[in-house]
Amino acid sequence: MNWTRLGLMVAGPVVIAIIGGYFYAVSLGHVSTEDAYVKADMVSVSPDVSGRIIKVDVSENQHVDKGEILFELNDDIYRAGLFRANAQLETIKNQIAADQAEYKQRTEELEVAKENASYAKKEYHRLTELQKQHAVSQSALDAAQHNLDVAQHQVLVTKQQRAGVLARLDGNVDLPAEKHSSYLQAWAQREVIKTSIARCKIYAPFSGIASKVPEVGQYAAEGSPIMSIVSDTHVWVEANFKETDLTNVKVGQPATIHVDSYPNKVFKGVVESIGQATGAEFSVLPAQNATGNWVKVVQRIPLRIRVVSSFSDAPLRAGSSTTVDINTGGGFPMLHSVASR
Repeated sequence: MNWTRLGLMVAGPVVIAIIGGYFYAVSLGHVSTEDAYVKADMVSVSPDVSGRIIKVDVSENQHVDKGEILFELNDDIYRAGLFRANAQLETIKNQIAADQAEYKQRTEELEVAKENASYAKKEYHRLTELQKQHAVSQSALDAAQHNLDVAQHQVLVTKQQRAGVLARLDGNVDLPAEKHSSYLQAWAQREVIKTSIARCKIYAPFSGIASKVPEVGQYAAEGSPIMSIVSDTHVWVEANFKETDLTNVKVGQPATIHVDSYPNKVFKGVVESIGQATGAEFSVLPAQNATGNWVKVVQRIPLRIRVVSSFSDAPLRAGSSTTVDINTGGGFPMLHSVASR
């Protein structure tokens, strides 16, 4: 009898059973998925004003720091508006000074009108007494009455004219020009123009990699995306696990991350958060399971995995495919520690 063959026949299944049992024991406390991708802070840069791009200060895929100038817009039209706004402010100051002078003039005219009315009233009463004595004619008395009416109306007209001037002075003739409503309105318009000039230079909102860099001469419309900045430091992994795999998954559990770009490198991670809804709930056209035929489909729930390993020597790029394995702590912990080494 061939003892070697017999030994192989007996030992082979035993070794296979041991290996299979080992991997089974290890897998009891692990869940994994290949539906996982690197994510990063990413923003579409859009100007707050419109204009033609006259200068681009960065190049495609260049690293930029927060606050660094990305590109500049032509600000000629805004600077012309600033000159006009400054001239408008001076015009308003001159107009306020003129109104203050007119108010003083109307005040003097009012005093003259009051004196004329007072004199006309006295003259009318004097002629009234003389007319009782038949010392003056009726026509002279009528003329005195007319002069009194005109003088009194002149007082009212002058008061109204002075009130109109005072209204233009915001009710206070001694109010400084810089505090008048008309001046403040023109000043605010000038500040808006100055802000528009400042916004013709577009800065990086955070540090990252410049992408889709525009060309000189391109027209940038207010609020329309022109280029993108992708963070190269604040990155994470979004892993979409089957709902049936999340029974024992909790925030804070360790995870291992294998990035397709670096097949020989293992990244360490931690479960940072678990989504409250499946991906289907966020789709443009969510499933309508209450209509027509229905087939049960296992749903996936997104998990956010924070990368705790240093990746300065192996940059993690947004959208890269990964495989994520989470240690849920079940099974045999000693075997898990050995397997993860």
